[in-house]
Amino acid sequence: MSIGTESAKEPLPSTPLRLVTLEVEAHVGADGWDQPARLYALVPTADLVEAEPSLAERLATQLENHPDGFTSIEQELPSDRHLEELLAGITWPETVAGCAAVVERLMLPPEAEDDLPDDPDALVEAVAAHPDRREVRLVAAVTRDGSRHSAVRAREPEDAPLLEGPDLVPGLLDHLFRTLS
Repeated sequence: MSIGTESAKEPLPSTPLRLVTLEVEAHVGADGWDQPARLYALVPTADLVEAEPSLAERLATQLENHPDGFTSIEQELPSDRHLEELLAGITWPETVAGCAAVVERLMLPPEAEDDLPDDPDALVEAVAAHPDRREVRLVAAVTRDGSRHSAVRAREPEDAPLLEGPDLVPGLLDHLFRTLS
């Protein structure tokens, strides 16, 4: 599995989707590594406060700083199924404007992919044994209007920079978007 690359040198705009993606990444990152997949509904904060006035005080600062922002709401996932399998059966209600997922994966450099076996079991073994494998945390977020943002952080080195952009993990982004249509 490889990730797309972002060639832009300019800073990314601070859109509501980018901000919630970075918030989710920081939240999950604070819990460390070796976590199961996590899934979040993204709800416009203003809509959430309107529907649940009891949350107004807790979300006041967020709403004031980003009136068009999103609040992420973590969903419980069964531990016995892969995220991609779960996503195939998920549809969100109209009140959910988007969704985000976080997964940890092993990744290889693109040049290593040509030599990988086709058999799924052999593929897992080959990736796990490959000397150039890297453990990464992938965060992908999409909205109903098709906006996308993603972030990737390597486990090593400990201070690995966060890579981000609208299309770093296109496959996961596509899976998420299908849950919104």
